[in-house]
Amino acid sequence: MFELRRYHHPDFTLEPFVSAPDAVLCPVEMDTVAPEGYHALSIYPEYFKINGTWLLAEESRMDCVPVYKDGKVHVVEFRLLKKGDLVICGRSEDAHEGIYVHPNGFDEAASLQETFAFRMNRSRETAFSRDYDEIAELLKYEKEHGYVVWVMGPAFSFDSSAREAFAKIIEAGYVNAVLAGNALATHDLEGAYLRTALGQDIYTRENMPNGHYNHLDTINRVKADGGIRAFIEKENIHDGIIYTLEKCGVPYVLGGSIRDDGPLPPVYGNVYEAQDAMRNEIRKATTVICMATMLHTIATGNMTPSYRTLPDGTVRQVYFYCVDASEFMVNKLADRGSLSSRGIVTNVQDFITHTATKLGL
Repeated sequence: MFELRRYHHPDFTLEPFVSAPDAVLCPVEMDTVAPEGYHALSIYPEYFKINGTWLLAEESRMDCVPVYKDGKVHVVEFRLLKKGDLVICGRSEDAHEGIYVHPNGFDEAASLQETFAFRMNRSRETAFSRDYDEIAELLKYEKEHGYVVWVMGPAFSFDSSAREAFAKIIEAGYVNAVLAGNALATHDLEGAYLRTALGQDIYTRENMPNGHYNHLDTINRVKADGGIRAFIEKENIHDGIIYTLEKCGVPYVLGGSIRDDGPLPPVYGNVYEAQDAMRNEIRKATTVICMATMLHTIATGNMTPSYRTLPDGTVRQVYFYCVDASEFMVNKLADRGSLSSRGIVTNVQDFITHTATKLGL
C-alpha cells in the first residue's frame, strides 16, 4: 500500500531562526514591476518571518514573487503584480534575511535510492517495471486522497488501444483534470467521428483517400454543431478521450499554439488565459503525469511545486512524472530541480495501455 512521506517542518525554536530579523516588505510602485531586490520563489517550501512569526507560503510556483497580504504569503506572477502590493525582498535563503528555503522536508537527501528518488538518469535501457508498480499504487492512493492532473500530447489519439486505455482510466476515477493542446482533442474527436487521426486509420494505420481533410472536417463540424458537447450528441460520438472526459465531467484545458489548425472552439488562443486555466488545475494537483508533449510538459513543470498544503494544513509531496520516447526530454524534466520528478523513457501508447493493465482495467 502506498504511503506518503512525512513532512518535517523546520524547528523555529532553534538558531538561526530565533535571531533572524523580519523579512523586508517593499511596495510595488508600478503594475507588473517588482521592487528592486525582490525574492523569487523556488519549487520548495519557503518560510518568511513576518511580525516575529515564520509563515509558510502555502502554495508555490518558481519564478514568482511572495506578496504579504491579509496575514498570509501569496505567490504572485510578475504580470499580476498591482501597485501597492507588499513584495518580500531578499536574495538569501538561509534565514538571515527572514527568508528560509526548506529543500529537504520530505527527507529526499536520505532517500536517494528509495521510491521517487531524483536525478537518476533514465534511458531506453532502464528497467521500468518498478515504476509501473509505483504509479499504480500511487494512483490508487490519489483516487481517494489526491488530485491527479494528466498532461497529454496528441500521440494517444493516433492509436485505438491507447484511446481506449485512457478512457478506462478516466472512467475508473484516476483522472481529475487533463491539460493538452488543440491536436490531442482534434485528432481524438477525428478518431471518434471518422476512425482516423490525421487521415490514418487509428487501428490499421492505413491512409484514407483525402484523409488529410479529416481533421479539418472534424473541426469544421464541431464548430457547426455549436461546440464539443453538441458535436458529441449530434454526431452520435460514443468513444475516445474527449468523449469520456465530457461524460465523466472531468475538466480539461486546451492551450493553443501558433501552429494550430482551426482551432477547436474550447482552445485558449490567449497564452496567458491558457496559463491561468492550467494553473487553476495545477494549484490542486498532488500528482502530475506528463506524456509526449514537450510544450505542455515544460509549461506545467514550471508551474508545479514540490509540495502541496492541504486544507487541514498538512504539507504533502507532489509527484511529477515525465513519460516520453526521447531520453533528452525525460532527463531534462527529471533534472529540473524537483526532488519528486521521475522520468520514464518509452512509447506513450504502450505506457498508457500498460498502466491501465496494472490498474486492473
